[in-house]
Amino acid sequence: MKTAVAIRHLHFEDLGTLGPLLEARGYAVRYLDATTEDCRTADAVAADLLVVLGGPIGAYDDVLHPFLSDELDVISERLRHQRPLLGICLGAQLIARALGAGVSGMGVKEIGFAPLDLSLAGEASPLAALGDVPVLHWHGDRFEIPAGATRLAGTPVCDNQAFGVGHHVLALQCHLEADPRHIERWLVGHACELAQAGIDPRILRAEARALRSVVPQAAREVFASWLDGIGAARW
Repeated sequence: MKTAVAIRHLHFEDLGTLGPLLEARGYAVRYLDATTEDCRTADAVAADLLVVLGGPIGAYDDVLHPFLSDELDVISERLRHQRPLLGICLGAQLIARALGAGVSGMGVKEIGFAPLDLSLAGEASPLAALGDVPVLHWHGDRFEIPAGATRLAGTPVCDNQAFGVGHHVLALQCHLEADPRHIERWLVGHACELAQAGIDPRILRAEARALRSVVPQAAREVFASWLDGIGAARW
């Protein structure tokens, strides 16, 4: 059986729509909680797929959160061996950092549902399945595109929203995995951040309700296409 390890920083920022898809494709899925478990385990290094999920801390916050250094070690190891790797939000920023690219604050929060503007490369990538479907954005930092990586998407607020490296690495600033049907967990878990940003949770709740069917379907198509690509490669 194929194995997938998901490094998680907050319990409710999970695999979302990606979880059932992985299980349906024969992956045994294991969560590894970065705050309480050692990320440098054989499972994380040797897994057929590693997913590094999001969280409300910065990719350079090693001094405040030393476990980030362990995550970077695992990410760097997988990059060296060209093993399948998916990063979401903080996870994508850590991949960018491991590849030598900068991560910095934008000076503004991008929170809410909005479509991605795909690059020409993005239109030829698995992200093309999104079309103009809005996806969830929830961040205040941005990554630079690493040397050797391909920029896939941006938004008017954040110019770099996705990049890929070969067929084996996909880094997403947006939360494509987030299931709109479970938005209430986000609204409660990040209530302080929403208040500080002056964002009314009722607006996000209404947006999520309107997108409760279309977003999961589009996300599954994107992830399925990407998994097809890594499945066709030789590791």
